[in-house]
Amino acid sequence: MASTAGPAPTSRAERRRATETRILDEARRLFAEQGYQRATVRAIAAAARVDPSLVIQYFGSKRDLFTRAIQAPPLTSGAVASATVTEELLTTLGVKLGGLPEGTRATLRSMLTDPVAADRARAALTEQITALAATLPRDHDPELRAALITTALVGITIAHQFLDLPVLRDTPTDRIAETLRPALHALTHP
Repeated sequence: MASTAGPAPTSRAERRRATETRILDEARRLFAEQGYQRATVRAIAAAARVDPSLVIQYFGSKRDLFTRAIQAPPLTSGAVASATVTEELLTTLGVKLGGLPEGTRATLRSMLTDPVAADRARAALTEQITALAATLPRDHDPELRAALITTALVGITIAHQFLDLPVLRDTPTDRIAETLRPALHALTHP
């Protein structure tokens, strides 16, 4: 279970943000460990120490929670250490390699042949690239580096989830992350 450090939140808004963060952290961990199908809202709620109805209240559905969990978390522009950005990206990759919901799988599978799926994928990737670029140093092509990072992670996900490449299928997610870490670090902080 993720632990939260620092002083306890005092305002209602701070407590809500802390609860939402705790739920997302536990969702990422359980989706990465168990995959989309096996990770349940009830288990995520228990790990986050909240009622399952609160998970639904905050995120709408398991699919919506997964969608939020696989997005790179919002980071503070310019103030985040590259190691933190790198670790967040690797956590997100671990969640994706744990299994994708059918809607996401359908979009990825169809994006090369269906214009609507391509538009959805393009919009989602553009949003991720923009958010990631805002966290990178401005003096070294942040948009290009964010695009390279995002598309590399998409490629790894596709190779693992759809192409079932033996070397990726047979390698534990933590080993993939360990091997990829230096490349992501180089791109997040040139």
